[in-house]
Amino acid sequence: MEVIQGKVERYMNTERSREAIMSKEEFTRMYDTYYQRVYKYISYRINNHHVSEDICSQVFETVMCKYYSFSQEKSNFEVWLFAIVRNAVTDYFRAQKKRSYTSLDSLLELIFPKPSPEELAIREDNNQALFKALSKLREKERNIIAMKYGAGLKNSEIAQIMGVSES
Repeated sequence: MEVIQGKVERYMNTERSREAIMSKEEFTRMYDTYYQRVYKYISYRINNHHVSEDICSQVFETVMCKYYSFSQEKSNFEVWLFAIVRNAVTDYFRAQKKRSYTSLDSLLELIFPKPSPEELAIREDNNQALFKALSKLREKERNIIAMKYGAGLKNSEIAQIMGVSES
């Protein structure tokens, strides 16, 4: 939060008019309101805590920098915010296609002891079944599920973000 607040202060000192940007209080209120939902959506889609935090930080920086382009007449703030979140996740996956890596989390799981084998087997079976089922879905359907259960968005908000009918 301190890093983002520092960026807010630096951004407010730039040449853009102060009316076109969010005040520090507005940003703090917005961040406190939406952080958990944004993080959960990103984490649900990416399944990596550290990368999710990084992308979440990028999202809030983008919101701060692009706030002047937000128009209440076009959509409500939450829809605008989650469109930015969805685009950030899409950009992440595009970048991943260009390079491959192994997360430190996966290496730590190999080194440090895990819970009992029975617990792991049950958890792994459940996770495998879930990821197998999710992998059969199209990208659009996975996005909808992540928005609904990861971010907790309403059906009408998801429909507006995805550009589809609510039904």
